[in-house]
Amino acid sequence: MSTIKVKEIKDDAIIHVPVNKAYYVMVKAVLYDLFTTLQEKGVAEETLKNIMNKEYANLEPTEKSFYTVTLLLAEIERQASLNNLVEEKEIQANAMLSPEESADNEESTDSN
Repeated sequence: MSTIKVKEIKDDAIIHVPVNKAYYVMVKAVLYDLFTTLQEKGVAEETLKNIMNKEYANLEPTEKSFYTVTLLLAEIERQASLNNLVEEKEIQANAMLSPEESADNEESTDSN
């Protein structure tokens, strides 16, 4: 069997990656898509909330994706808060918006 060389991050490495709002909104869109996909598969909202309390190895592939993206988004938001890069805005509470719709809504209310 032939082998190839690949590059991987070292086991003890900590990588600092700057994130702008556009990327943050894209990550939120991925999480929203995973959320709706899992709901369409019949996974209850309460089960989704409990995914973070389960062992990663015991999750289904889509649940693992949801778990991973949730951790990434939480860390982006934590770093933004620590660096005072968060602003509070009011949004309509009566509709669950996708991240793209939410960003579009922010743009339209910012221009008023």
